[in-house]
Amino acid sequence: MSERAGASPVRVILASGSPRRRDLLSLIGLPHEVRPADVDESVHDAESPSAHAERLALAKAEAVAAEHPDALVLAADTIVVVDGDILGKPRDEGHARQMLARLSGRSHTVITGVAAAHGSEAHSDVEQVAVTFRPLSAHDIADYVRTGEPMDKAGAYGIQGYGATIVERIDGDYFAVMGLAIVRLLRLCARLGYSYAFPGTFRAASDA
Repeated sequence: MSERAGASPVRVILASGSPRRRDLLSLIGLPHEVRPADVDESVHDAESPSAHAERLALAKAEAVAAEHPDALVLAADTIVVVDGDILGKPRDEGHARQMLARLSGRSHTVITGVAAAHGSEAHSDVEQVAVTFRPLSAHDIADYVRTGEPMDKAGAYGIQGYGATIVERIDGDYFAVMGLAIVRLLRLCARLGYSYAFPGTFRAASDA
């Protein structure tokens, strides 16, 4: 739960099993439970990448909020887009190598959808970030894949780990590339009546 002196406690649930998202909530001091949502992540016909990421984040938040109507539920979904194609998590090491070779020496877009829900009310939004890789040799790619880091990440890389060595530049929210656009998410929480307060609590409007 998240609370402050004189305020009612707010139960916070992260609707994701991502360790990076857990780490980011812990980084800003928010105590939280983890309850991953089980939603269909297939792309709908004629659905844009940004609409896809936002829809999935919202679906995750709403699914968990329906089971825990007393809680403030936070959710996100991150995808990598290049040439209009969505790159999800690699199926295997060969697929990871293919993704990294495609991203080598060029720019792509990371789109992170975020959502916050409480009871029957939910809000969602997206953050888009341009990321540029340095040129990668086949040896670089093979070595990186062997670390195991790419295997559970959209686009087959993690900017917060070994992947920091292959990212030449980012234009936008670093935390969105990690998987959680923190400031945008907190704005959604504020729309639900919960404002972030230091050092890591939520202040409900009724406690203001």
